[in-house]
Amino acid sequence: MVNSQTQFIKPVLMVLTSYRGIVNGHEISGFYLPELTHPLHVLTEAGVPVAFASIKGGKPPVYGIGDDEINQRYWQDGNFQQQLNHTLPLAAAKNDDYSAVLFVGGHGTMWDFPDDAAVKTLIRNMFECNKPVAAVCHGPAALVNVKLSNGQYLVKGKRVAAFTDTEEMEVGLAGAVPFMLETTLKARGARHQAAENWQCNVVTDGVLITGQNPQSASEVGKALCQLLLEG
Repeated sequence: MVNSQTQFIKPVLMVLTSYRGIVNGHEISGFYLPELTHPLHVLTEAGVPVAFASIKGGKPPVYGIGDDEINQRYWQDGNFQQQLNHTLPLAAAKNDDYSAVLFVGGHGTMWDFPDDAAVKTLIRNMFECNKPVAAVCHGPAALVNVKLSNGQYLVKGKRVAAFTDTEEMEVGLAGAVPFMLETTLKARGARHQAAENWQCNVVTDGVLITGQNPQSASEVGKALCQLLLEG
């Protein structure tokens, strides 16, 4: 149901990786579609507007299309495809235009999210303006190198969830990714909170919302809606 408050909410910017590549025989490039469509569905149902961006702009690489009902609902929708084919280059995104940002997961994020200047600038600006910063699964790769204006890592002392080292090992890609996400977040001072593999796990710490895995995607959307509507 659309909440009357949503008419005053600026779009949530959903950020996608632009990295494509096949490593060790695995198709691991791009963003993972359910981690876009599931929170998107929650936001749309609540009447919260959304916009898409990717690191390079244009059409980002995608995997995980499958036969998931929500995936297929959007994948077969012409308006969705139009948005996906013409994503905004992240460097062109302005903090003032959005109410929140959500970094969608997928293995590609591990290559282009951590060191991208636009990622770091947007997250710092959003966070320091007290706007929600959300990420799901490998999406928290966007957080690992973000420093606040005081020079400290954003995640230092923050409670976070993200794709765990054991989940990475279980999917057989621990040797393919450039770093282990859980380990790196902990090294930055994050208070990583893990659930059992493939269990829904969403952690909210102030305006920071993080989800562990694909099973957490819808709940990240719900937590984001709650923050926006409370604000």
